[in-house]
Amino acid sequence: MSILPTGRRVLGVVVGVLLAVLPAAAQIRSAVYVSGLSSPVAFVQDPSNATIQYVVELGGTIRVVQNGSLLATPFANLSTQISTGGERGLLGLAFPPDYASSRRFYVFFTDPAGSLVVSRMHRSAGNPLVSDGSRFDLLWPNGQRAIPHPISNHNGGNIAFGPDGYLYIGTGDGGGSNDPDHNAQNPASLLGKMLRVDVSVPDSDNEGYNVPSTNPFVGQPGYFAEIWSFGLRNPWRWSFDNPALGGTGALIIGDVGQGAREEVDYEPPGAGGRNYGWRNREGLLDTNIVPDLPPAYLPLTDPIFDYPRTMGRSITGGFVYRGSALGPSYRGRYFFADFVDRRVWSIGLDFSGGVEPVAVGLVDHTAELGGSDALGNLTSFGVDAAGELYLASFNGTILRILPGVRAPNPMMTIDIPAHGSTVRQPFALAGWALDLSATSGTGMGTGHHVWAFPLSGAPAIFVGVTSPNARPDVAAYFGSQQFAQSGYGLIVNGLAPGAYRLAVYGWVNALGTFGIARTVDVTIGASTMVAIDIPAMGMLVGRPFLLAGWAIDASAPTGTGIDTIHVWAFPLTGGPPMFVGVPALGTPRPDVAAYFGNSRFTPSGYNMLVTLPSAQYDVVVYAHSVVTNTFNAAQVVRVSVQ
Repeated sequence: MSILPTGRRVLGVVVGVLLAVLPAAAQIRSAVYVSGLSSPVAFVQDPSNATIQYVVELGGTIRVVQNGSLLATPFANLSTQISTGGERGLLGLAFPPDYASSRRFYVFFTDPAGSLVVSRMHRSAGNPLVSDGSRFDLLWPNGQRAIPHPISNHNGGNIAFGPDGYLYIGTGDGGGSNDPDHNAQNPASLLGKMLRVDVSVPDSDNEGYNVPSTNPFVGQPGYFAEIWSFGLRNPWRWSFDNPALGGTGALIIGDVGQGAREEVDYEPPGAGGRNYGWRNREGLLDTNIVPDLPPAYLPLTDPIFDYPRTMGRSITGGFVYRGSALGPSYRGRYFFADFVDRRVWSIGLDFSGGVEPVAVGLVDHTAELGGSDALGNLTSFGVDAAGELYLASFNGTILRILPGVRAPNPMMTIDIPAHGSTVRQPFALAGWALDLSATSGTGMGTGHHVWAFPLSGAPAIFVGVTSPNARPDVAAYFGSQQFAQSGYGLIVNGLAPGAYRLAVYGWVNALGTFGIARTVDVTIGASTMVAIDIPAMGMLVGRPFLLAGWAIDASAPTGTGIDTIHVWAFPLTGGPPMFVGVPALGTPRPDVAAYFGNSRFTPSGYNMLVTLPSAQYDVVVYAHSVVTNTFNAAQVVRVSVQ
C-alpha cells in the first residue's frame, strides 16, 4: 500500500556522474529502535526532553517513545476526528520552541471532508506524556478552519518550526494528475505551497496565528500572505538544516513527482518567495501539460537534485545529518529515501560556489542498511536531540541509523619542515593526525613519537614526544569540531649537523599501537653562533682592551651548548698568528636569552682582557660546540692596537 503519489535532478549533472563511494571506515547500518506501530508516518523529537520522541500513526494516534521503549498510552488520539484511507490521515506533528512552558503542539490532518486542518493542541498540565484533549483549528483566509482539498491524494502534511521560530506548513497541490486546477501556481490558493505563519499568539486569538511581516507576498494584491513559496506538487517530508547542531538553517524539500522525476529542492535561510515550478516543470523537465497554463511568476527555481523513475518513484525527504555517531564522513550529507522502491541515499552538499550548494557524491545506502525488504516502505526520517537519524517504515517499525563496524582510518601529515629543506636547530616539527573512523575526539594518542634516522647510516636517534595543539583548519576541512585538537608539534634540537630522515609515528587508539607513520628528509645545518660585541669593527684600542660577546649552539638540548672559546690574533702585516687565550664563560646575557626565547642561553656571555703589541690585527673568536665537539663557528673583528 502506498500512501504517497509518486519529482527532479542535479543542475546540469547526470545522476550517474554523481555516484560515489564513501570510505569503508564510514559504513553504516540500521537497527530496530521500536516496533509494533501502525502505519507510522512521522518521528518527532520532544524539544523539552531528550529521552522522548513521538511517532505519528496515519490512523490518528500519536505514540510516545521513552528511552527507546514504546509506551502503551498514546500521547494523543484523533482517530475519530479525521478521515483516513489512501493518503489521508494524521500526517504531521510539530512542537514550538517554547513547548516546555507553553505546552502547545500542532498537528496536521485531513478532516472527515478530506480538507487539510492544522490544529493547536496542549500537553496535559499534570502528565507530560499525554495531551489534554483540547483542539483549536487555525482559521485560514478563506474564512474556514480548514483548507479545502478536492481529491484524496497529494495532501503534503509535514509541519515544522523553522530556525526563525515560525511554523512552516507544506501542502500538496489538491490531488489528481497534473494539478488539474493549477493550484500550485495560483496565488489565491494555499495548495501546492509552503506556508509560513507566526503562531505565538494568545489562546484567545480567533485565527490562531499572525502573518509575519517578512513573508514575501505580504501586501501583494491577489496573493495570500501566508504563502512562503510556490510550485510544490506533494512535499512529502522536508526539514531544516539545524543551526543548533552546526547546520545552515536551510529548508530542504523532498517533492514527489508525477511520472518522470523525483526532486530535492534547497532553500537557503530566509530565501522565501521561490517558485519551484510545478506544474510547469517536473525537475528540470518541461511538463508540456495541456492546457499550457503560465506559472504565477518567474524565475522558476531548479532543484539541486532529482532522479528518474529508473531509480525510484516516490521520494521521501529527509535531513542533513548533523549528529556525531556516524562520524565526520557523513556530517553535512543530506539523507533521503524512496517510498515505492524502498531505497535510501545520501548526497553531499558542495558550497564552494556560495550559499546555493551543488549536490555531489550520491551514495546508495540501501544494502548496508539491511536491504529493501528489511527497510520496507519508508514514510519519513526523524532526528533525535543529538541529530542522529531514524527511519519510519510503514511496516510498523522505527529504525535507527548506526555506525557500521569501522575499520580504523588514520591520517597524518607533516606540515613543517618542508621535505628537502635545510634547517637550523631548534626548529619546529608540526602537522596533524586523526582517525577518520573515530566517533569522538581525534582517535589518536595525545603524543606521537619522533625519530631521526641519519642518512649516513648511523644509528637512529629518538628525538622526543610531540604535544597536541589546536588545528581549527583541519576541523573546518573535515566539518567536525572533534578534530579541532588534531595538531601536533615538537621543537627539535640536540642533533648533530647532517642529513636526516625524520619519522613521526602516530598512535592510533583503535589499534592500540603506533599505526601510521610519516617521514620528511631535512639537512640540519650547524647551529653554533658567536658574536663580538666589543670592540667595534675598525676600533682603535689600548693595551689591554676588553673583548666581549656571546656564543651559543641552539641545537644543544640543555645549556648554552658552548664549553670553551679560543681567541686568536692575526697580524695584518702577515706575521704568524698568536693564540690570545681562553675567555671566561658564563657572563649573564639576559638580552640573548630574551632574543632566542630560552632562559638557558642567559649564561652565554664571554669576556677577557687582551694585551697585544702595537699593530693592526684581525682578532678571531672560535666557539666550541658540545653537540659537534668541534670549533665550527667563528667571528672576527679588526682592531688597531696603540
